[in-house]
Amino acid sequence: MKIKILMCILWISTSIIFSNLVYAATSTPSLVTKINSAFTKIQGYLEKIATPIAGVCLASGILIRKLSFGDEQKMITGKKIIVNTIIGYASIRLLDLIIKFIETVVK
Repeated sequence: MKIKILMCILWISTSIIFSNLVYAATSTPSLVTKINSAFTKIQGYLEKIATPIAGVCLASGILIRKLSFGDEQKMITGKKIIVNTIIGYASIRLLDLIIKFIETVVK
């Protein structure tokens, strides 16, 4: 659930960054430049906090699987946590590449 909330926040911030980048390509008022730099900083902070969050989620998923003692429901829950953590962290790490790609296409 926490991963889904984090992914929603990242999705919203990414869509705002992308819309600002496209608007900034047509004209670059100072407000758009400031907003774009602010969202770039936010993206940097999200990337910095994503690593420890992913580590904790991954460790908790592994612990749930190891301490399930054969309970099938706990094993499925642990596996879901591990898979969602890997997918979420990979998408956060790829976010920077996507933004750089769009910047090069727009320019």
